[in-house]
Amino acid sequence: MPDPAALMPIPGHIDPVAVPRPAPRRDDGRIDLIGLSKDELRLALETAQLEPKQAKLRAKQLWHWMYNRGATDFAVMTDISKAMQPWLDQRFVIGRPQVIGAQVSVDGTRKWLLRAPDAQDYEMVFIPDADRGTLCVSSQVGCTLNCRFCHTGTMRLVRNLTPSEIVGQVMLARDALGEWPSQPEGRLLTNIVMMGMGEPLYNFDNVRDALKLVMDGDGLALSKRRITLSTSGVVPMMARAGVEIGVNLAVSLHAVTKEIRDEIVPINRKYGIEELLQACADYPGANNARRITFEYVMLRDKNDSDADARELVRLIHQYKLPAKVNLIPFNPWPGAPYECSTPERIRAFSSIIFEAGISAPTRTPRGRDIDAACGQLKTAAERKTRAELDRLAEEKQAALG
Repeated sequence: MPDPAALMPIPGHIDPVAVPRPAPRRDDGRIDLIGLSKDELRLALETAQLEPKQAKLRAKQLWHWMYNRGATDFAVMTDISKAMQPWLDQRFVIGRPQVIGAQVSVDGTRKWLLRAPDAQDYEMVFIPDADRGTLCVSSQVGCTLNCRFCHTGTMRLVRNLTPSEIVGQVMLARDALGEWPSQPEGRLLTNIVMMGMGEPLYNFDNVRDALKLVMDGDGLALSKRRITLSTSGVVPMMARAGVEIGVNLAVSLHAVTKEIRDEIVPINRKYGIEELLQACADYPGANNARRITFEYVMLRDKNDSDADARELVRLIHQYKLPAKVNLIPFNPWPGAPYECSTPERIRAFSSIIFEAGISAPTRTPRGRDIDAACGQLKTAAERKTRAELDRLAEEKQAALG
């Protein structure tokens, strides 16, 4: 376990962003090339004393081998001389997250527990469907936000994940699926959702830089239309996300009144529903072809009444939002303070929204048996008593004001 003093503090009244910390270093001193932009890759080679013209050529070759061929060993790079290969190997590495555990659900969902060089753990999940395969990617170790229905929210935020660690999740998934060399058609991994551990917009720069690598046409070449970033409502960063990243937006709404959303999504105390919905209305690129997704976890007798459904419809219409609603049956976890709405209640809630002309499908829970479903991600090393969870929740909510 890390030294408690090294953990990030409970957030204060200012936005609970992660305190900047140096990227974890490898014990062998080598630099991981995954996560570097094209310019950073070339500069790393120049810094290692390669002549600029040669550094430019080698950077182009390395980029192709890493992101098109999935190579992790310089020795397989046939267009790089045998004399150059050991030189590269002494100074650099083409890394992957260390896999601590891997599980496969009865429904085919896969979950990996990953470990960083500084011994911090995080998780990723791959969800296969008939017409797509979606990778749920983490952006932080832990989370500050303490959404009350979310298991990840019971963890302290330790640190942000680096671009290398974020892109590394995609690379590792493609390794596992055998998707090298990179092909634009016939992929099993077709979509990415930034919905794993952490709040992506509190790790904005690293998430942006990582997704630019994933979307690069010379590399992994995943279309921005196949990437969705989910936020709990970090309003000041939403417009920047639209301009600088440009992917689809999902918003963890989960309630339509201040009282209930303050309870289950405490960031609502800082950025209220009206402010959040206006930011959605202003989100660059949102239109009927690229609708904003509202995620709505169904909690029994908490947010699932007919009145709640009608208010949700009213708000979407009031702000003229091109939107769809994903209804998510609550996925239980040990010590959770809520129960899932009944199937009948979920159907009634969905019908009200559908009748108003708004799509409101119910998400089929995936990976529940391996704690890989929505809201269940939490590293196995983190185990707390109910009293500890309640104390941590009180600390986080008090800090948010």
